Order: sequence, then C-alpha cells, then structure tokens
Amino acid sequence: MLLPLIFILLLVGGAVLAAQSSINGRLGAKAGVIESSWLTFVIGAVLTFLLMFFFEPAQQATLFSVPKWQLTGALFGVVYMLAIVFAVPRVGTAAATVAVISDQLLMSLLIDHFGWLSNAVRPLDASRYIAMALLIGAIGLIYLSHQQRHRRLASQPS
Repeated sequence: MLLPLIFILLLVGGAVLAAQSSINGRLGAKAGVIESSWLTFVIGAVLTFLLMFFFEPAQQATLFSVPKWQLTGALFGVVYMLAIVFAVPRVGTAAATVAVISDQLLMSLLIDHFGWLSNAVRPLDASRYIAMALLIGAIGLIYLSHQQRHRRLASQPS
C-alpha cells in the first residue's frame, strides 16, 4: 500500500518542481537570479526546520556525525537552483526541465554503474546504454527546436 503512495508523491513532486522552475525563472528575470534562489532557500529552510522540529523522529546519526562528504549534497541544490533560475527565462521551462531530467538520469546511470558515492554497483547493460542514447537524443532535439525557433524569430521583420 505504501508503494503507490510513494509514486503519487513523486509525481506530485515532479509537477511542483516544473512549476517551481517556471515561477522562479520569471522571478529571477525580474528580481535577479541570486535573489530568487535566496528566497527559495530561506523559505525552504524555515519550512524544513519546522517539519524537522515537529515531525522528524530521532535518527541514529546527526548532521554532525555523518561523513562530511555527505554534507556536500546541500551545495548541489544551490547549483541546481541557480542554473534553473538563470536558464528558464532564456530557453523556457520545457527545455530547461528536459535538460535537467536527462542529465540527472544520465548521471544516475553512471553513479549506479561505478558505485560512486557509496552506492551499490548496478552495471550498465544494453537497455541502459539505449536509454542513455535516447536521453542524449532528447536533449539534442530540444536544443535544435530552440535554435530553430530562435532563427525564425530573428528572421521575422520587426
């Protein structure tokens, strides 16, 4: 019973992430990339603190006792947020989202294959290589579509 709920939560999370990218991209274009990212992190910090304080059960480890390299994951959120806020006004929500998701999937395949970051090794097989090629193709098609649109707009008389 828990598995369907998890997938529903992931689907909602994906939809919210796309909406967030669009909203933050617009805000970043008007108020600034760093300001928009800052607002996201401040609100996120306050909300997660409240959730942690009121609902998080005690854990075996704390942020102070885990291996320090695991804390670097927080920095990657900053890179993602700055990239999205910068890119969305320039390439659109769909192109930015496809690029992020495709690269996220490609990187996850490499992490699994090599067992990076203390993960179990899950070797690449033929179907995973095909998936990687299709993801690279998706990024290429979105890029070409963006370029064609840009050329069309540039060639129209003002």
